[in-house]
Amino acid sequence: MNKTKMDKKISNYLRWPIYLSLFLVMMNVTVFLVDKEAGIVTSAFVGLYVIITFTLLLTKKKEIAAAICNFASHYSKLQGSLIQEMALPYAVLDEEGCLMWGNDTFMDLLGDVPAETKHISALIPEITETSLPEDMNDKEMHIHWHENDYKVVLRKVEIDIDGDDDASSLLATNNHRLILVHLLDETRVKEYLQQIDDQKMIVGLLYIDNYEESLINVDEVRASLLTALIDRKVNKYMQSVDAIVKKLEKDKYVFLFKNKYLPQLENSKFSILEEVRSINIGNEMAATISIGLGINNESYQKSYEYARIAMDLALGRGGDQAVVKEGDKVVYYGGKSVQMEKKTRVKARVKAHALRELMETRDRVIIMGHSIGDVDCFGAGIGVYRIAKTLGKKVNIVFNEITTSVRPIINRFLTDSEYEDDLFLNSEQALELVDPNTLLVIVDVNRPGYTECPELLEKTKTIVVLDHHRQVGECIENAVLSYIEPYASSACEMVTEVLQYIDDNVKLRQVEADAMYSGIVIDSNNFLTKTGVRTFEAAAYLRRCGADITRVRKIFRINRLEYKLRAEAVHSMEIYMDYYAITESKAEGVDSPTILGAQIANELLNISDIKASFVLTDYNDKIYISARSIDELNVQLVMEQLGGGGHLSVAGAQLAGVTMEQAKQMVRDALRKMMEEGMV
Repeated sequence: MNKTKMDKKISNYLRWPIYLSLFLVMMNVTVFLVDKEAGIVTSAFVGLYVIITFTLLLTKKKEIAAAICNFASHYSKLQGSLIQEMALPYAVLDEEGCLMWGNDTFMDLLGDVPAETKHISALIPEITETSLPEDMNDKEMHIHWHENDYKVVLRKVEIDIDGDDDASSLLATNNHRLILVHLLDETRVKEYLQQIDDQKMIVGLLYIDNYEESLINVDEVRASLLTALIDRKVNKYMQSVDAIVKKLEKDKYVFLFKNKYLPQLENSKFSILEEVRSINIGNEMAATISIGLGINNESYQKSYEYARIAMDLALGRGGDQAVVKEGDKVVYYGGKSVQMEKKTRVKARVKAHALRELMETRDRVIIMGHSIGDVDCFGAGIGVYRIAKTLGKKVNIVFNEITTSVRPIINRFLTDSEYEDDLFLNSEQALELVDPNTLLVIVDVNRPGYTECPELLEKTKTIVVLDHHRQVGECIENAVLSYIEPYASSACEMVTEVLQYIDDNVKLRQVEADAMYSGIVIDSNNFLTKTGVRTFEAAAYLRRCGADITRVRKIFRINRLEYKLRAEAVHSMEIYMDYYAITESKAEGVDSPTILGAQIANELLNISDIKASFVLTDYNDKIYISARSIDELNVQLVMEQLGGGGHLSVAGAQLAGVTMEQAKQMVRDALRKMMEEGMV
């Protein structure tokens, strides 16, 4: 048998009497040198101490060792008993993952299943072979087993083995490595956490988008009835989720409800949107509502702030939808109806006055649109240019790439001596001019990544956004003034309205009126798409300023190559799901491939039974998608699935790192998904 070695600390402790004896002998020698008689007396006591010490050490050593061994034995048995009977399920696996031992609690969980030598995955399916730790670091995972939730901790350990007994031989065959497993039942914890999460309050805002417009031509009695019906629908809907609802104004509500009801609202896709839209008591225009929900775990104040941001997004996208904002995550529901045009210009007048105040406090104005600028982007920039020049400011327009569609118009400015030589700048030149006294005006775009020079947004403190595209999650957040109206046909229409209220002395030159009129013509597809009363009013104002229809028409005539490519794209189109045209537009030899793609998309809508068209163009290592519809499909929702955006009938997206065929398949998948969700 191997000798049981005493722990080194205990051995050292037992040697202390010897060390003290040596110390006393040294003390005795010192006393003897000072006084012999005292030294003799001290020597007697020291000698007696030494004799007793060595006697006890020699006679009691075995008894002490036996007591220590007895204690260790009892302690080991106690420790083993505690592990064996511990309430926490605990098991030992070999390095391959086969069960070697489990305590009583673990074995009780397994039931009557023979467990020894079986692989852990056969006993607990969620702990697979790939779940086992590969190194000495703990590996944690969460599983659902036997109707309970467990947190599993797996730890690989190495065992130091001395001896040649049977246990040592067994462990040696396993390379001295074992995997320790313990399970922590977190079912109750999860239940309590879920209860806490369910009880959290969510703040919501509900606005009637077109309260005044829906009451036009409705007598007072029916107007009161319409309001009462909307109130009843809203209150009944809120009662279904145990919400507290308070009417703030005639067309605004605030409500609070528990988080546990949010999945119910999301699964129904906020059916209140359709319920309110279906109210009809003789009103020509259906009433629509927008909902903004804010979710924040930090404070109710922050939740309310999120709800306001969500509502701004909903209204900025045209209303008739619900927006849920949780942190940086934004989810949209609804938005299937056509945006209703606002008859009143009050908002345009307010924004015009705010823009004037900002311009008057700055020395320089820089105007920027989206990348690969089109006619609407250019025309809107020219309108803002005229406003700034009227107020006596230095103005520059950022324009990196002059496309074929814009070149005939921009050449008239480049050859006109009335305009400065540095009117048009590229991104690098604009970045050099920016200073704290610069106002940056963004037109025809509200997504920072789509602008001509995103770096300008970071260098400029004062930013104004004028756009007619529906907002998505990504937006220019640091804008001091944002005027986004999705109902507008074009950015030129919006700028034309602002221009009329900015100053009585604003006088458009003929070439400027042509540019802005061209923007409206192109974006409204010759006044066929998204055209309202205010669109024609803006066009009439530009006509009075000298815009010439014949000149504009000549500008947009296409060459023979583009006409041929357009015909080829129409000829090779694919009809998907009986109603959706998908085709490719070639970019070779074309100065403005994306513009041509948009024109082809408009052309395809002239074919009967086509509900929407999608034209893909491979240009500059990206796939550009132009999506168009008349009124039967919200192409903006389709493009948002691909990272793009736009309007209900006019939208687009840009895809990088995909082939043409992959891009077409992504469009098909998006259409199929919308059909499965009942959106088409």
